[in-house]
Amino acid sequence: MTPRPVLNRSLLALAGLVLLGGGLLILFAGLDVYRRRDLVPPAGWPLIVPDDVLLGSADRARWSSQGWWWWPAVIAALALVALLALWWLLAQLRRRRPGVLPVGGTPPQEGVELRDRALSDAIAAGAGALPGVQQAEVRITGRSAHPRAHVKLTLTPEGAPGAALDALCEGPLRTARRSTGCPDMPTEVRLQVARHKPHRAQ
Repeated sequence: MTPRPVLNRSLLALAGLVLLGGGLLILFAGLDVYRRRDLVPPAGWPLIVPDDVLLGSADRARWSSQGWWWWPAVIAALALVALLALWWLLAQLRRRRPGVLPVGGTPPQEGVELRDRALSDAIAAGAGALPGVQQAEVRITGRSAHPRAHVKLTLTPEGAPGAALDALCEGPLRTARRSTGCPDMPTEVRLQVARHKPHRAQ
């Protein structure tokens, strides 16, 4: 898993836990769960009964006496958090795949378009048929004018990494670059060997 999905899932999990905790806190207070179930919350626990508020009069007076800079600083911090959250949301919605690619170097509006998934499937089918390759996975990212190929090859126990890489570059990748008119399409290849039982020497 790449670092970006790991970071996204971690942030989503953290935000979900914070929202869940806050929602349960408000729900328990609104339904008066503590009194009905004879539960004793910890000392200083906020929002215990339905009439409680998050900041009482004493708290508001104490924070207001911090000086003129306190509330502008709080508002600026909250605005920064909101802007970061909005930037993160827009980054998730932004397309990381080209969608369609021009075929033969012709501009898309004048020529035939090829979907990135069809191209990745074609490369994967060609790579999976190479000698010494057990399985191939391909993903196309980037923009339509500058696509990038990410290839993951699972080699058979007898497969040679160098030969498989040469066959991949001279076969499916060369065909894909010629078809899309991108002779310098960057490609990242990851090789791994399929799991197998160790061979015992007699």
